[in-house]
Amino acid sequence: MTAVRHPAPGVLVLGLGPVAVTVRRRALVFGIVLAALTAVAAVASLAIGSTFVAPADVLRALGGDGPATLVVQDLRLPRVEVGLAVGALLGVSGALLQSVTRNPLAGPDVMGVTQGAGLAATAVMTFGLGASWLGPAALLGGLGAAAAVFAFAGRTGLTANRFVLSGIAVALALKALTEVFIVGADPSDGERARVWLSGSLAGLGQRETLTLLVPLLVLAPLLFWAGRALDTAGLDDDLARGLGVRVGARRLLLGAVAVVLAALATSQAGAVDFVALAAPQLARRLLRADRPPLLCAALTGALLTVVADLIARTAFAPVQLPVGVLTAALGGPYLLWLLVRRKTR
Repeated sequence: MTAVRHPAPGVLVLGLGPVAVTVRRRALVFGIVLAALTAVAAVASLAIGSTFVAPADVLRALGGDGPATLVVQDLRLPRVEVGLAVGALLGVSGALLQSVTRNPLAGPDVMGVTQGAGLAATAVMTFGLGASWLGPAALLGGLGAAAAVFAFAGRTGLTANRFVLSGIAVALALKALTEVFIVGADPSDGERARVWLSGSLAGLGQRETLTLLVPLLVLAPLLFWAGRALDTAGLDDDLARGLGVRVGARRLLLGAVAVVLAALATSQAGAVDFVALAAPQLARRLLRADRPPLLCAALTGALLTVVADLIARTAFAPVQLPVGVLTAALGGPYLLWLLVRRKTR
């Protein structure tokens, strides 16, 4: 790979044979920093717990050597892998939705995807269906909720404002239905549903990681296109049409990709709130960009999820909180800060 400075200041052209990609130097630097921080957080999560494992022993255990192999590889590594995958998917999903709607408050937990998955998962648990139905039902529930949002929002043209308002309306309705299921269920089933709805990485492992990563690899070419398509997603609709962009079709496709990613993450880990909302905005502010960057949003989401899970399972020992409880607790103050900051501009 070769790097050549672009004529524009602060921009590089990375070339590999006939393929060349233009990146901002700041994005490249912060991408490397975020990747390093995420790796450090992952090692810390593998090291810290009821039994502390020295970082050097963690690295040896990852190589299949040393006395800590059982603790690191069998007990902690699967949970960290799922946390990284869930955080990355939510980060990219939030970045796409916020770019399409041009609204920093947009995210799968605001647009009804999380609530649709939660309603379907609650129905599975309260009706006594097997655990094998849980993931597929939650995925279909999230996709069904998104389909309802697109249907309502697209009746008179898929504008950004209608997209957000339709998502909020569908989310509130689905959340109310979920509570109806829980109240009318057997107490033990209702409690199981509440635990799932809080979002947790406990008990997850290689199967869930593969369930998340395989579709992500399949969608990789589409995500590469999405990164380029977002360059025009933030333009005014009339201006974009003047440039020959099919605004409605592009917004629909980008939104659909975001929904699939969020539904996948929620189907495996439950409602891990705040990550999809905050990760894109944190990445955008770090890079001083006009829109949330996909790769840095993915790294920020993975970092937030792993750190939050580490705190949730160790700070209140011997009690282990679901990661979604901690991320939701952080989300409230963040939303207030964001609203106040936007108002004072």
